[in-house]
Amino acid sequence: MRFDLHCHTKEGSIDSKVPVEEYAYRFMRLGYDGFMIADHNSWRGCKAWDAVCDDPAYENITVIRGMEYDTKDCGHILVILPDGVYPSILRVRGMACRRLITLVHLLGGVLGPAHPYGIASSSMMGFKKMNPRLLHHMDFVEVFNTCESPESNRLARGLAKRYRLPGIAGSDSHVTDYIGMAFTDIHHTIHCNEDLIHAIKLHATIEAGGRHRTMTKKAKYKEHWVGQTAYRLYNRGLGKLMSPRRSIKHYRLKKDHQELR
Repeated sequence: MRFDLHCHTKEGSIDSKVPVEEYAYRFMRLGYDGFMIADHNSWRGCKAWDAVCDDPAYENITVIRGMEYDTKDCGHILVILPDGVYPSILRVRGMACRRLITLVHLLGGVLGPAHPYGIASSSMMGFKKMNPRLLHHMDFVEVFNTCESPESNRLARGLAKRYRLPGIAGSDSHVTDYIGMAFTDIHHTIHCNEDLIHAIKLHATIEAGGRHRTMTKKAKYKEHWVGQTAYRLYNRGLGKLMSPRRSIKHYRLKKDHQELR
């Protein structure tokens, strides 16, 4: 089954121009079996799909409800949780990666770095103080992202191979021009989040690839030190401000889980 596992929706990302229903129509026309919503720290795109997913027009498309979470110390991490699980704790960026790993696995999900060798301010391997041992607790690596350079994607493939993790691909699309530029072929039946989580945990055969896009003005700005500094101030500042509230929520989730067990 063919998927694009990194798409930003108009409903959940302020810099995206593509509504979730338009993604569904376009991917069906391209012959894809599905795609993954991966908005930054937002479930709005996922909930927008929940509101229309029972329409018979969409019976041949599978939409994975995911998120691209902005961590404090490891950049952007793709998160996939069981269907219907939308923890509000992930709507605020800036959580430490170690805590994110604990939370996602506690909730029965999987996670992995997006574009790990991309722009330093938002990519895992660009953080000098990042603990590489955290990769032993990841479940996959995004090995192809259409907005990254061939060298960045080559290094990402090497990272996945080094840590023996499955590799996925995504267009990272915010506009229609990039829809269909990446593919993740999964030799497993995928009809919901749980199916994808199961396939990743089983290390099902996955082939990932696509076409690279040209460098945009936006990407060049992100590469500049001004853009990287602005991102770090925004991401870490908000994370620190919300840290006490987030810690309380995380403690309660963990306590509830222990009581259920």
